[in-house]
Amino acid sequence: MPSALLPELGTEILIPACAVIGIVFSLVQWYLVSCVKLLPERPQANKANKNSYSDSLIEEEEGLNDPGVVAKCAEIQTAISEGATSFLFTEYQYVGIFMVAFAIIIFLFLGSVNGFSSKIQPCTYDKEKMCKPALATAIFSTVSFLLGAITSILSGFLGMKIATYANARTTLEARKGVGKAFIAAFRSGAVMGFLLAANGLLVLYITINLFRLYYGSDWEGLFESITGYGLGGSSMALFGRVGGGIYTKAADVGADLVGKVERNIPEDDPRNPAVIADNVGDNVGDIAGMGSDLFGSYAESSCAALVVASISSFGINHEFTPMLYPLLVSSVGILVCLITTLFATDFFEIKAVKEIEPSLKKQLIISTILMTGGIAIVSWIGLPSSFTIYNFGTQKVVKNWQLFLCVAVGLWAGLIIGFVTEYYTSNAYSPVQDVADSCRTGAATNVIFGLALGYKSVIIPIFAIAVSIFVSFSFAAMYGIAVAALGMLSTIATGLAIDAYGPISDNAGGIAEMAGMSHRIRERTDALDAAGNTTAAIGKGFAIGSAALVSLALFGAFVSRAAITTVDVLTPKVFIGLIVGAMLPYWFSAMTMKSVGSAALKMVEEVRRQFNTIPGLMEGLAKPDYATCVKISTDASIKEMIPPGALVMLTPLIVGTLFGVETLSGVLAGSLVSGVQIAISASNTGGAWDNAKKYIEAGASEHARTLGPKGSDPHKAAVIGDTIGDPLKDTSGPSLNILIKLMAVESLVFAPFFATHGGLLFKIF
Repeated sequence: MPSALLPELGTEILIPACAVIGIVFSLVQWYLVSCVKLLPERPQANKANKNSYSDSLIEEEEGLNDPGVVAKCAEIQTAISEGATSFLFTEYQYVGIFMVAFAIIIFLFLGSVNGFSSKIQPCTYDKEKMCKPALATAIFSTVSFLLGAITSILSGFLGMKIATYANARTTLEARKGVGKAFIAAFRSGAVMGFLLAANGLLVLYITINLFRLYYGSDWEGLFESITGYGLGGSSMALFGRVGGGIYTKAADVGADLVGKVERNIPEDDPRNPAVIADNVGDNVGDIAGMGSDLFGSYAESSCAALVVASISSFGINHEFTPMLYPLLVSSVGILVCLITTLFATDFFEIKAVKEIEPSLKKQLIISTILMTGGIAIVSWIGLPSSFTIYNFGTQKVVKNWQLFLCVAVGLWAGLIIGFVTEYYTSNAYSPVQDVADSCRTGAATNVIFGLALGYKSVIIPIFAIAVSIFVSFSFAAMYGIAVAALGMLSTIATGLAIDAYGPISDNAGGIAEMAGMSHRIRERTDALDAAGNTTAAIGKGFAIGSAALVSLALFGAFVSRAAITTVDVLTPKVFIGLIVGAMLPYWFSAMTMKSVGSAALKMVEEVRRQFNTIPGLMEGLAKPDYATCVKISTDASIKEMIPPGALVMLTPLIVGTLFGVETLSGVLAGSLVSGVQIAISASNTGGAWDNAKKYIEAGASEHARTLGPKGSDPHKAAVIGDTIGDPLKDTSGPSLNILIKLMAVESLVFAPFFATHGGLLFKIF
């Protein structure tokens, strides 16, 4: 077999070097954001910058340059940051207990496969070779689970810290122009994107090398134990997404229903008691939760590819460079995203509101085009010209150009899903404008149009996923699907930067409103936020699409590891699993939606109570009790995140142990097929309702002005639609992609136990 052009030493230098470059770049971006001081400053007037507009402050032009405004911004930022930190620490205490308990379960289940024996055993796929004991797999899987969990928590926490550091700075930069504010928000998003991508890569690379010291030539055992890394990442992401999602939407729904609909006060008005909790929620749900989610996807797609590669010619012949091909793709992805980011922050600057959304779209296009070239280079130097890939018991001969096409098809499918999502959720296009128009006749027609839009938006993404599955499986079996998922996630740093930019802009607008800044600044932050809403929907589209591919790749690895020759849906064992698996996303969505509803109910009652009992609150003479609302959201989300989390984590264990691997394979297939559809439609329906409301509020076109202004009947109908859509797009929808990935990776990790001891009920009867 021919060897790769890139020597092993080159791989050992390239991967950590790219990760370090990513971390350094994120720190440089952080430094540039920190140059915006949260102190009153008096700039030199008439000093033109390179965009040829003056840096003088709007307030100064209007004679309103009040140092108190800057101090107020700093005070609000501190309150939001403290609220978010306090919630995450509380959440992590509960999650920490779960993490330790589940680590013990992993050790006990996997250790018992061979009766906790420490003797070497025949390998799973090649009985003539001897491999390390099952006890070693149990210990190392537990360690990699804990490493993945800690990295996931760290990813979410750092993202939240950066977002709460940048929100007020974005508000202050908006005084100088929309271009400055955009750069502050985008750079902050880039800090999170690059830190997460580089940390995930570096920790995985170091873990592989440390595990190699023990496993030596037993690469099958080594990469089987590495799958715990993906399980740890995703299990933390589940609690982050569900807990954060319940927190943010309880506050959002409470603030909107009482503030905007009943009291007719603006969004983020400081008189609204739920306003701080709402802004805290943006950071713990949309930033920390989403960061953990995409880290989980990245870890799992890498683990799925590595497991399949370890039993292919790369692993059998101990070819280190081709074996780490998934990590090489991610390394080049960091470099590509670095160049792409400079297009938004340094090469071109935004001068008008209408340039914001195109600039963010260009980020996706540029990163995809550059990454296609990057993948071609990596496939040429990092792979032999011909090799074999494990394909359900046989070895399939694959050429390096075929693997390049697998990654590229995933990458471009991601872009298609992103643009379709944008078409259905941006108020620049007819679908959202039709939803806004339906508000003329009330909330009911708005809800009907929004639901129809969500269902329709599923069609093209599903075809894109189907084509990428067919192409990648035809070329390189399950390994092809795993690297296609990795292709979709290869530009994760740019995707996260665009995604995190939205909540930061949303917070900036809230701070501007609460600090009593001029309406012109609020208009600028609203324009940034509207573009951010669409990009957040694009980010969710990427996350769901990649989750579908990752889940299928993990499913393939599970079927191979559990020694299932075929998954026959006509056998009763498999079919009952299939139908139950298809039901699980509905059960999970019901739990999360009800949780948001009951938490929002408490929030609405508390906000009403404060408006009714605090004298002078509506007149702005008294301060509301923000802390009580923050506490309601915190308590509700911590309590309510446990049942949905337990459903997802316990299902594979119960089904695998009691009903066996065939039924479990049916459950995984069923949950994948139904979960992807519900997740896409829920996210897009919620995104469309949100932007239909913003379309009416902005009044940018003649059509929008006929529906407005704020407070009109169509606007109130749009607010109700937006409120219904909140838990769909920010709690249930995004959490579903974790459900389908997490059940698959958990099944893969526990596959040795299920294959040996599973199916107890069928053995008894």
